Amino acid sequence: MRRFILFDIDGTLTDSAGAGRRALNLAMGEVTGLEDSFRGVGFAGKTDIQIIREGLEKHGLDTGDHMISTLAARYLVHLQREVAKGGGHVKVGVTELLRSLEDTDGYVLGLLTGNLEEGARIKLEPFELNSFFGLGAYGSDAEDRNLLLPIALRRLRERDGLVLTPRECLVIGDTPKDVECARVHGAPSIAVATGPVPLKVLRETGADLVLPDLSDPARLLDWIQLL
Repeated sequence: MRRFILFDIDGTLTDSAGAGRRALNLAMGEVTGLEDSFRGVGFAGKTDIQIIREGLEKHGLDTGDHMISTLAARYLVHLQREVAKGGGHVKVGVTELLRSLEDTDGYVLGLLTGNLEEGARIKLEPFELNSFFGLGAYGSDAEDRNLLLPIALRRLRERDGLVLTPRECLVIGDTPKDVECARVHGAPSIAVATGPVPLKVLRETGADLVLPDLSDPARLLDWIQLL
C-alpha cells in the first residue's frame, strides 16, 4: 500500500528562530509605516495569508487582494534575509526520519504547510531539507488550511499518476490545526509537541498518535507501517 506522508514545517520540521515574524513585521512597516504590527497575532497552524489578513484587520487597514499580495511579496524578500542570519535548527529526529521514509518503498513525502510556497523553500533551504519534498500544498494555494490536502493529492496524481485517498495519507504537524486539516478529510494524523502547543493539548485533538517529538524514527516507522 502506498502512503503519502505530509509534513508541516514550522515547529514540526524546523524552527526558524523567529525569522517569519520578524519578516512580517518588517514588511508591514515598509508598506504601512507601522512597527511591531503583528504583536498579539497568533501564528501557530495558520496560513501566511490568514496571518497577514489578521495583522491588517487588527489595525483597521485594507485587506483587499492587492494589499495582501504586496505585503506577501515584501515578506518573502525580508524572510530570505532574516533566515540567512541563522539561529534556526532542525527538530530532533527529523532528518533521520525523512531519510528512513525516503528509503522505504511505498512512501511518498510531501509538504502540507501554511507557508507560502516560496517561503517554505526559503525556510527549508539552510537545513538541506528541500530535496526530500518534491511537491506539496501551501498557504499560497488556499488561505484555509483545511483545503490543502486535496490540492496535495491532486498534485501527486498529476506528477506520478498515483490516485490516493485521504485515508492513504498521513499528516504530521505540531498544532490542533494540523490535526483538523487531516480529520476533515478522513486522513490519519500525528501531532508532535515540538512547537508552541503543549502535549496535553495535542492529546485532546483526536490525532491518531501524539508524541513529545520525533526522536525515535525507528519506532515511528514501525507505527506508520501498521496504519
